[in-house]
Parts: sequence; C-alpha cells; structure tokens
Amino acid sequence: MEAIFNYFETIPSLHRSLILVGGLTLFWLLEGTLPLFNFTYKKWSHALPNLFFTFTTIIVNFGLAFLLLATANWVEQNNFGIINWIPNLPLWAYILLGVLLLDFFGAYLAHYVEHKVKPLWMVHLVHHTDHNVDTTTANRHHPLESLIRFTFTLFGVFIVGAPIALVFLYQSLSLIATQFTHANIKLPKKLDTIISYVLVSPDMHKVHHHYMLPYTDSNYGNIFSIYDRLFGTFMTLDRESIIYGVDTFPDEVANGKIGELLKQPFHKYRHPTSSKPVER
Repeated sequence: MEAIFNYFETIPSLHRSLILVGGLTLFWLLEGTLPLFNFTYKKWSHALPNLFFTFTTIIVNFGLAFLLLATANWVEQNNFGIINWIPNLPLWAYILLGVLLLDFFGAYLAHYVEHKVKPLWMVHLVHHTDHNVDTTTANRHHPLESLIRFTFTLFGVFIVGAPIALVFLYQSLSLIATQFTHANIKLPKKLDTIISYVLVSPDMHKVHHHYMLPYTDSNYGNIFSIYDRLFGTFMTLDRESIIYGVDTFPDEVANGKIGELLKQPFHKYRHPTSSKPVER
C-alpha cells in the first residue's frame, strides 16, 4: 500500500496520459464485443466532439494544476482536513477514507449541484445531449464545466486534507470509473446489480442519462454508489427502456457539432420534463 501511495505522489505525466488513453482503448474494444445497444452511428464521427472536450478538460486542469498542488501541499504541511484530524489512522484507512470523501465533494456534490442550479445545469447539459452514450462520453464536458468541477475538487482537497499522492490516486480511479460506467457494454444483470451496491455500475449510470425526469436527476455518483443510496437519489430503470439525450434539446445532428455544443450553455434555460419510462 505504501509503495502505491509513493508511486502516485510522483506519478509521471506520461503515466497519467497512459491511464486515460489505455482506459479509452480498453472500453472502446469491449464495446465492440459486449455492446449494450447496437448503435448505427459512425463511431469515429461520434467520438470527435467528445475527444475535443476531453482535450479542453485536460487543458483546463493542466492550466490550474498549480492551485491543486499548492492546496494539497498546504493541507499536508499544516495537518489540516478531515483525514488529518483522525488520530492513528492506518495507511489503508487513510487512503480509503480520503478517496471516499474526495468522491463526495469533487464528484457527487458537484454533480448534484449542477443539476439543481439552473445556470450550472445549462453548462452540464453538454454532457447529457449525447444521444449515443459510450466510453468517449465520459469526458464530454464544456470548458466551463471543467472549471466548475475543478473548483469543487479544490474545495474537496482542502476540506478532506488530501496530499497530492491521494489526489492523483483518486483522479486516476475516477477516470477509469467514469470510462467504465459510460461504456456501451452489457454486463450480466445480476453482476451489474451486485456492483451497484458499492460502486457505480454501467446500468446504474445509464439511468442518469435517460432523457426525461425523474431519471435524469438521479444516480449522481462517480466511483461509489453509496451516496446515492444514502441521500435518496438512487433510481433503477430497465436497461432496455433507456433513451439517451435530453428531451428539450432533441436535435441529434446539432448535438454532435462542436460549435453548437460550445454555445449550448447560453441558450434559454431548459430542463427535462417528467414522464413514465419510454420503451426503446
């Protein structure tokens, strides 16, 4: 455990890039052999805007990384934050609790707020207007959302008291988790259900991408499903009934154009409507 912790404290940028590319490649290949839905899209054409937003996310995070590093160093040097205030924590518990709490502040809370605050929902909308959710959808975030998410992550690092090793470990796990849960793969239903008791499973997250309420406003978790279960935001929907997108932005062609997606947050506020499940 100590060796892993030390590795992430000085993880090279190349290795972090390999985690991103390796995860995308793995799940991209699995989508071809274990597809949940047999999409008729041109896969590379669909991936282009999503990869563009992956690139902008990298730029935003890289440009602001000095704030993350400074905050992580400060909390470590000043013994500040939740995990530093608990005495005699063994390393495994320190890491587990740190990852759990970072996942709450940096992911679940950020995601929940984006759905509940109107202007933030319009920014987050870019992620939801993908009509063919696959592993490339994982990082389909408007640059403004990358800034919002970074702010929540920074807040989480400060409150949790996470050193940079823990931050990099969490971000690596988060990256793989979100690629996995967005991937167009079909696990055996029982296995998917078992996974969802602790971790966010593919079927669980796909419910969140259903195009109408109340399902759009559910299953906010990133790595762990426990927060959705604890705060009553967990919902299920049969996988065959899921339809992707947002009903107030139904134009699939426009939702696949980078220029249109960059302008999407500045449209008049719209939110999905409520409806009974629709058969696919």
